[in-house]
Amino acid sequence: MSLSSRAAASLARQATRQHASTVRCASATMQKRNLGDASTSHANFTSPFTRGTSGQQDTTVIPSFKGYKSGSETGNKVFSYFMVGAFGGLSAMGAKDTVQNFLVNMSASADVLAQAKVEVDLATIPEGKNVIIKWRGKPVFIRHRTAEEIKEAESANWQSLRDPQKDEDRVKKPEWLIMLGVCTHLGCVPIGEAGDFGGWFCPCHGSHYDISGRIRKGPAPLNLEIPEYDFPEETSLVIG
Repeated sequence: MSLSSRAAASLARQATRQHASTVRCASATMQKRNLGDASTSHANFTSPFTRGTSGQQDTTVIPSFKGYKSGSETGNKVFSYFMVGAFGGLSAMGAKDTVQNFLVNMSASADVLAQAKVEVDLATIPEGKNVIIKWRGKPVFIRHRTAEEIKEAESANWQSLRDPQKDEDRVKKPEWLIMLGVCTHLGCVPIGEAGDFGGWFCPCHGSHYDISGRIRKGPAPLNLEIPEYDFPEETSLVIG
């Protein structure tokens, strides 16, 4: 080996030794620093399960969680109130829509509302005649009674009838008799100006009603029903 080669090898070995020494020094310095940080952290940490001077374990020490708390209590309250108010408003809107849709679906249709009340012009009904109109799917008898018919209805011995009722209790005006045209036996429609008492007769089972619509003969148990009605004007009748 030549002199120059030996010198180069010697320099390389010296450089390697110096680098290794530098690495070992840096590693030792880092280990000392880590040990110092660990000892400092260990010194600052207090375990809740350490034993006291008496040798008993102390379980009353509660760790501090202040580092996890929010810095502003007011901000937390505002956020909580906002969320409660927002969800409360949305819930109220949903409940309102639900109830409104339910009421709309349950309300009467237009055709039913149209039949809820019926207005009749009484001037077109001559004295001594019957008129039949339709109200809520049922026939209604309107009778313009004569003075003789009124006298006959009022003079009848109503206490002895099957369904005792005064004529005055069945009319608001003596000349106008308004009744549902449905037989109280099985729901048939009686015929006007017929029967043994000059009132109405049900040909299905032979029930006879007088000029006041009271049952006088046959199987029907009750008088013809009187609906709700009123006279808003002298010649106007509103049923319902």
